[in-house]
Amino acid sequence: MKLSILDQSPIFYGETEGDALQSSTELAVLADRLGYTRYWVTEHHDLANVACPSPEVLLSYIGAHTKQIRLGAGAILLPHYQPYKVVEIFHTLATLFPNRIDLGLGRAPGGSAEATTALSPRFLEEVRKMPEKVEELLHFLHHDFPKDHLFHNVQAKPIPNHRPEPWLLGTGKKSALLAAEYNLSYAFGYFMSDQDGKEIFNTYRTHFVGEKPYTILAVSVICSETKERADELAHWTNVMNEARTKGNQTLLSVEEAKHISLPTKSDTKFISGTFETVKQKLLNLEKEFEPDELMITTITPNREERLTSFQLLSKAIQKE
Repeated sequence: MKLSILDQSPIFYGETEGDALQSSTELAVLADRLGYTRYWVTEHHDLANVACPSPEVLLSYIGAHTKQIRLGAGAILLPHYQPYKVVEIFHTLATLFPNRIDLGLGRAPGGSAEATTALSPRFLEEVRKMPEKVEELLHFLHHDFPKDHLFHNVQAKPIPNHRPEPWLLGTGKKSALLAAEYNLSYAFGYFMSDQDGKEIFNTYRTHFVGEKPYTILAVSVICSETKERADELAHWTNVMNEARTKGNQTLLSVEEAKHISLPTKSDTKFISGTFETVKQKLLNLEKEFEPDELMITTITPNREERLTSFQLLSKAIQKE
């Protein structure tokens, strides 16, 4: 099983934003040691309980504390930015950390309407231009604009020996088609999509213009040492998700969540349990979707149990 990590830099119960960023680094160091394939960090703006608006900054810090794991953004929200600047940033990262950098691209706003406007006053217009922006970014990445193009002689320096690997991230058919059209590897956010993932993967693979399509399935998981604790953590997760749908962003402890009943059905895509239970569910997903890689995102009420979850899951990486 090929496993990677998507880190949303959660702020744990009783901790600060600074603690959350340090916890991301702590987890990346552990993942590097345990043999996870890649470590991506997300981009969010002025959202409660997550700490990272600038994955490129956090990646530079994490890169200095790790040795071999691939590092990337999951994702840079391209409608907010000019492609040239994005490539300059990721060329710099790829120069500092050779052959380790992934450039994941997404089109989501990443925050409230007000935060989105503060970042990009014409956001919806920029979203409509997403295909053109992806194409321009790839030209800067490979320095292959046509000779008659305005940017033909413009280079996104520094030029690394190993260029960043571009990815497209998404939750629907539009992103799958865009990834296929531009010969990009594709990461599907299964844990946050209500669409048919098998159909989306099939769309991507069918329309892919290159030689070998490559896919990641991103899944929300908590793995615990006992079934009882896994059930408690799963209940906490479902309580927090229910609260968010009602606009309540207050973090609760596991003990506080125990006293709250859930009026609606729990998220069936969320995976929790002991190692053997979680491993079997992940194997079932592999069989169903046939991804090249599984990417795990884990949010727990405290950092210790998140570390434990990934330590337990790392046994699935080891060859039988």
